[in-house]
Amino acid sequence: MKDKLVVLFGGGGFVGRYVAQALLAAGARVRVAQREPKQAFFLKPLGELGQTQFVAADVRKPESVARAIAGVDAVVNLVGAFADMTALHVTGSETIAQAAHDAGVGALVHVSAVGADPESASEYGRSKGEGEAAVRAAFPSATILRPSLVFGREDEFTNRFGAMIARMPVVPMLRGATKFQPVFVKDVARVVVAALADPKAFAGRTLELGGPDVLTMRQIHEFLAGAVLRHPPMPDLPDAVGAGLATFGFLPGAPLTRDQWIMLQRDNVVAGENGLAAAGVTPTPMAAVAPEWLVRYRRQGRFAKRVTA
Repeated sequence: MKDKLVVLFGGGGFVGRYVAQALLAAGARVRVAQREPKQAFFLKPLGELGQTQFVAADVRKPESVARAIAGVDAVVNLVGAFADMTALHVTGSETIAQAAHDAGVGALVHVSAVGADPESASEYGRSKGEGEAAVRAAFPSATILRPSLVFGREDEFTNRFGAMIARMPVVPMLRGATKFQPVFVKDVARVVVAALADPKAFAGRTLELGGPDVLTMRQIHEFLAGAVLRHPPMPDLPDAVGAGLATFGFLPGAPLTRDQWIMLQRDNVVAGENGLAAAGVTPTPMAAVAPEWLVRYRRQGRFAKRVTA
């Protein structure tokens, strides 16, 4: 990857910042493309002088995408959201893939999600699946990555629920038996770099990415409780109650949309070969790294020595 120029659409986001760091460490030049480039300026000190570029781009505007891709060696699409999903996941992904094809780019990595399926009952899963199909049609040699639940220092999952467990007297449990295979964000970044470094080996492949442990929602909550040294009651909520809360779009302490509720109805685990193994990446257990940032939610901070109710 030495001196290769890679454009990251959504490079200032949670996963994007780690992909950028991994590429910079590998000697690549990184161009971060997003609607508000200033939000990604924190990446600039992480590279050498001139190693990082920033450009304004909106995946819903083909001309801005084409400008961002001009002159690059590889493209990574990291754009994902729970709003305007068809425009971002389907139309935007197709726009990026078509622009990459037209520009003769050597490699494209498209980051999707486990559960992506054009027939999915959830809009998120459906739009991700349709986006994959659009990418494959426009850029057949693209590498598509489907991570399970991604965790890391800045994530919106371990931090959100860690904070809930730390402050709430009771933490209601929704779909406690639903299974996940949490994957460390740095491991996902390593797979992206591996796919870009050897595009022939990964061309046209769809790889699902999961960590070493398959955990239920309840097991994840119990781990978080142990990490923050607090164990409030976690009663199971009936599905009827969960569906009602989702209809109103709110669960005390954390937003829950109807679409997210639908996604909770099925397990989120890797089917078949784990893409981390294909890329030579050893998966990182959540328990090995998450306590480093979850300590902030302990009542006595890192000096806490006993579990408090």
